[in-house]
Amino acid sequence: MNISKRLNRLAGMVTEGSRLTDVGTDHGYVPLCLCRQGRIPSAIAMDVNEGPLLRAKEHIREAELDTYIETRLSDGLSALNPGEADTVLIAGMGGNLMERILADGQEALKTVQELVLQPQSEIWKVRRWLFENGWEIVCEDIVLDEGKYYPMFRAVRGQAGRYSERELLFGRAAVQRSPSVMAEFLEKRLENAGRIRKGLPGETEDPRIQRRSAELEEEIHMLKETLQEYEGDRLPAKEKKKG
Repeated sequence: MNISKRLNRLAGMVTEGSRLTDVGTDHGYVPLCLCRQGRIPSAIAMDVNEGPLLRAKEHIREAELDTYIETRLSDGLSALNPGEADTVLIAGMGGNLMERILADGQEALKTVQELVLQPQSEIWKVRRWLFENGWEIVCEDIVLDEGKYYPMFRAVRGQAGRYSERELLFGRAAVQRSPSVMAEFLEKRLENAGRIRKGLPGETEDPRIQRRSAELEEEIHMLKETLQEYEGDRLPAKEKKKG
């Protein structure tokens, strides 16, 4: 079964032999892929919308995997009962929504052993929620798929120590599986932040511009520090010239 690089990488993070619940399953590709490969014994594919769930049901039926993959209409984890899943996968949605799903679904998560998460935005909010609620990120990854970078991570129950602001934003290099791709991502962020900063007025009394300039300076500083963890002292040539 051919699935995107992003979904394939997410599927690879799921521990073999675990019972999977895929929240926001869309077409059901990840549960289908893992069940076809025999890597998981069963799955629950859930979505808040009937349309995607019907498509997932059709794909499951065509693959003759109805016995192994159940579909459920569910807002987040509301239709999942404690003890039904070992792994919960949530991908392809904003960090705010993902944080809400995790917070509202804590009863169902009591017996879950691992979370595989891929927020599309505001990733720091998801990392913060995990840290504050007794989950430890043990694996980070990032994939470039059709011109877009997708950070993702796997968390298990535990306490990893307090995260710095920079670690909440960009993760920890020690658990990153794809350091070269992460370095490319950071360089692009650094170049973009530098362009925006350069476009701001040099001298202004406008408090909004002053605040934005300060935010960019802090972002650039954190990006440089994080990039050095992956590449030593190497920085993009433009940034080196700027000093």
